Amino acid sequence: MSRPWLGLALGWAVSLLGCFVAGVYFQHRHATRQLQQLVQQDAYAYYISPKIYSAFSFFATQDEQMHHVQRIMKYGFPGLDDVRIYSDFVLSYDRRNRIAHWVCEHLQKATLEGRPGVSRASATYRPDLSVPSAFRSSLADYRHSGFDRGHLAAAGNHRREQLHCNETFFLTNIAPQIHRGFNSGAWNKLENYVRQLTQRFGSVYVCTGPLYKPRATQNTSKWTLEYQMIGSNMVAVPTHYFKVITIESRLVLGKPYMEAYVLPNASIPAKVTLRAFLVDIREIEHYAGLKFFDGLRRSMLFGSNYPSKSQVFRDFA
Repeated sequence: MSRPWLGLALGWAVSLLGCFVAGVYFQHRHATRQLQQLVQQDAYAYYISPKIYSAFSFFATQDEQMHHVQRIMKYGFPGLDDVRIYSDFVLSYDRRNRIAHWVCEHLQKATLEGRPGVSRASATYRPDLSVPSAFRSSLADYRHSGFDRGHLAAAGNHRREQLHCNETFFLTNIAPQIHRGFNSGAWNKLENYVRQLTQRFGSVYVCTGPLYKPRATQNTSKWTLEYQMIGSNMVAVPTHYFKVITIESRLVLGKPYMEAYVLPNASIPAKVTLRAFLVDIREIEHYAGLKFFDGLRRSMLFGSNYPSKSQVFRDFA
């Protein structure tokens, strides 16, 4: 074969090989995007996504490997009821009570430091229109109710992008809270404490949600659960709120450290310290019907804070 024909043949071969590689790459990208969309639509797909991602490892990128759902939900889903995925947090929505079951966040120093121009002053409370209207709360429900529109994922935790901050103002992330002594008091202290932990340790996982705790009926073995509802959409007012905090160790083989808090949705005196609200995490699981760190041994967590006289085991034994 003459040299001109040989050069032409090699050129065609290189072109065909390039087209083949490009085709494989773009097909891989398309399949990966479809998988990411599936994970956002169906939380169950999250559990098999790592195995599927590994099948695409030839062209894998760091963004795909560290997909934000996998990052935020590193320690598992507490529950899988109506899971909704936002740009910087994940929640499970309670259609019956018109507030979230739980909201999970992964806080890092960068998310707290923020960027110039990112401000909660630019955000507005608004309903998430992806929630069916029959199960959606509205701004009118909170108006003149006597309760604050309290954040579950705090706006101050999401300052990297304006979108991240804006999404914390969706009413799916809001629940009725007493203002004096709670939203502006003890709960605010707890949120600041979480941010202090993030600044100190660099990586903190937080799960926040409402609780509805019953009371023992006097002189009987029965229990009564009472809680208020506000607005025409009957938004439930939780009796308590919980926050589960997981701090990752900086040591190579160090265990994560966990703390769990339950605060009453009431005016809490300023002199009461946050440590007074430390609880056994099983108490939260009992009342909320959730399961934390599913698939992990509790021995893998350091400082699990299991009080010897946990209220749930004292009252329900």
